[in-house]
Amino acid sequence: MSEEQIKNPPKGLMILAMVGPAFVWCAEYIGSGEVVLATRTGAILSTTVLWSVIFGIFLKYWIGMSGARYTVCTGEAMMDMFGRIPGPKNWVVWLVFAVQFLAAIIAIAALANVAGVFLAGFIGHESRTVQILCGWGVSLFAGLVVWSGKFDALKMVMSVFIFIVVVGVLYVAVRVFPSMSELARAFIPNVPEVPQWAVAKGVGTNAWKEILPLIGWGAGGFASQVWYTYWVLGAGYGMAAGRGDGRAADVVMLKKMDSATARKVKGWCHVLYTDATIAMIIGVVVTSSFVIAGSGILRPRELAPDGARVAIMLSEIFGTNWGKAGAFLFLLSGTAALISTQIGQLAGWPRLLADCCRICFPAISNKYPWKTRYRFFLVMFFFTSMVIIYTLGFQPVMLVKIAAICDGLLLTPLQAVCIAIGLFFIMPRLLSADAHRILRPSWFFIVGLAAAFFVFTYFCVFQIPAVVFQK
Repeated sequence: MSEEQIKNPPKGLMILAMVGPAFVWCAEYIGSGEVVLATRTGAILSTTVLWSVIFGIFLKYWIGMSGARYTVCTGEAMMDMFGRIPGPKNWVVWLVFAVQFLAAIIAIAALANVAGVFLAGFIGHESRTVQILCGWGVSLFAGLVVWSGKFDALKMVMSVFIFIVVVGVLYVAVRVFPSMSELARAFIPNVPEVPQWAVAKGVGTNAWKEILPLIGWGAGGFASQVWYTYWVLGAGYGMAAGRGDGRAADVVMLKKMDSATARKVKGWCHVLYTDATIAMIIGVVVTSSFVIAGSGILRPRELAPDGARVAIMLSEIFGTNWGKAGAFLFLLSGTAALISTQIGQLAGWPRLLADCCRICFPAISNKYPWKTRYRFFLVMFFFTSMVIIYTLGFQPVMLVKIAAICDGLLLTPLQAVCIAIGLFFIMPRLLSADAHRILRPSWFFIVGLAAAFFVFTYFCVFQIPAVVFQK
């Protein structure tokens, strides 16, 4: 790539025309965590947990945006940044590879299973056989959509899905919207008690058991923040123009970057800020709407959705309140959210693991091109999903919770630290002195990343063990 390929950044309202990674990002992370976990948590703990939704998404917004800012300035994705972290060679990449390989298998299967349950409910069939076939069908459809690895097709499909989700869930939430005083109290951090009716139905007495998975997949997990850098690469923001997937930064060109080019790149950073902020707003609105829907519809009936009938139960309740239109819109928005998330996961995780292989196993990278490695993981995840859906699919909520904690919380503190190192220590070494003076990140980034590190460290050190070892 030459510096001439970097286009002049749009300004003013024209920035909105360049928004694209946001739609892929939020369509990918708005899935089972919102449709199932947010609705269930709202039913059990009411709208008093809305603070955790907003808080968690806001902190991950800083992680995702900061990592993507590094990509805009250098032209390489987050995994290559991890490969430059000081210490034993590629130690962060090796750790990510080990944890995310397992998390990917569980999360992709969990999403496919829940999507199958919702799709079966949407078409009016409750049998487990139909749910399994629908889950397999969702995985096959998502795999075909992302097979080519092209960003433009992905952006178009995901934009349609996110529109359906927003329209459907807002219709439901507005009908049971809480009073302004109740809504104001929901923004004050607190951990409510689990009601006795929920405990009697098998819900644990520790409210964090419901809150942590919701935070874990609010704005996506560890992987989603990595994937956002891939969507920015696909959109060609700044130094990402023309680079594509599976390539480290052109260090020679970065060292020669002049002031004029750096100013162009800085303009693209402003486009990124708009893009990421739109994704954050959509995520907060949609996730909060599912919480409100659960609190307003399921909680008065003392229902906590679980098991394979989760979609049927939800549609029956919504249908009772608003007839066929309510049931149809809830199932439509839920199904669209889950399918779009599955597309995002099958587009993202094979990219992440293909990059891990390229960095950790150079011989494999030299022998097999990026697309071959990407498609290998894509096919593998399809078959592991088929097996898990068939064997463990009767507990969709359990699978989603496990995936949320594995992907959404365990590596997030490390991710925040590594991105801070990438922005404030690695990037200055890659850029020319003139370019770094212009592209130096604001102190706001270090504050946001530090806050994310301390909050998610607290969850990992104190709350996750308390939930896991709860008697």
